[in-house]
Amino acid sequence: MKRIVIFASGSGSNAENLITFFHNRENASVILVLTNNPHAKVLERCKRLKVSAMSFNKIALSETNNVLNLLKASEPDLIILAGFLWKFPDLLLNAFPNKVINVHPALLPKYGGKGMYGMHVHEAVVANKETETGITIHYVNEHYDEGTIIFQVKCDVTPSDSAEDVAAKIHELEMEHFPKVVEALLS
Repeated sequence: MKRIVIFASGSGSNAENLITFFHNRENASVILVLTNNPHAKVLERCKRLKVSAMSFNKIALSETNNVLNLLKASEPDLIILAGFLWKFPDLLLNAFPNKVINVHPALLPKYGGKGMYGMHVHEAVVANKETETGITIHYVNEHYDEGTIIFQVKCDVTPSDSAEDVAAKIHELEMEHFPKVVEALLS
């Protein structure tokens, strides 16, 4: 049984989707969700779904070995950043090489980098009158959104689309493809 740990910062819709997808599967399960936001909705979702979850602060993540030790004890086969907004520390990347992935709401290398997340990305896509966008699932390295690309899928952007319309299309792509790509990676 493969073990998945998810890092999230917000509502946790991708985390819930992954937890639900892998629930009662024989090949993998989500064993832990970690968040940097003690008020994140993802904690409520995890409670309802009966998945262990906890929050941590910047000191626990970057200045001590608290999160590192927790991860080592969890023995994850894959660490998934699903709406996790902090830079993932080199200490953790070095401890889990090629085991940390992220989903980004654009077709990298476009609209990646520090500060490019969520609605910031969708607003930029609309402002630049892009005709397509999509999601990128990639390995995480020491630079924002520059790790090796695992998977991309596109959707159209019409001239009448608002940033909210684009966000809805991206959310659909994430819900459909992210669990399947994770499952394929773990196979």
